[in-house]
Formats: sequence, structure tokens, C-alpha cells
Amino acid sequence: MKYTVDGSLCTGHGRCYTLAPDVYLPDDEGYNLRRDDTVEIAPEQEAGARRGARGCPERAIGLDG
Repeated sequence: MKYTVDGSLCTGHGRCYTLAPDVYLPDDEGYNLRRDDTVEIAPEQEAGARRGARGCPERAIGLDG
């Protein structure tokens, strides 16, 4: 599975990395560190990735796979 965070939508609420700290990381300003990147994640992280994506109020996180 892969995820992408749309940098134009991410406003730094931090719910993704609060709900799934093993998948999503904050930058120094509280935004998702990997904005506008496609990030491959391990199978054991998929549930966390889904949890973090569902928790994003802007729906900035897209999941593929």
C-alpha cells in the first residue's frame, strides 16, 4: 500500500500522526512531513494508514493499494 498527502489540503491538524504515529510523521511546523510524496508502507502498517486517513478532516490523505 502507498499513501500520498496533498500538500495543498494539509493544514496541520496532526490527527494522522496522532492516530498512526508509526505511519505518519510531523514536520517542525506540525504538518505531515511527507506532503506531496508517495510513500510505500509495510503491510503491518496498513490499518494505521487507514485510521490516520479517516481522521484527516481535510481528506488530504489518499491511499492506494
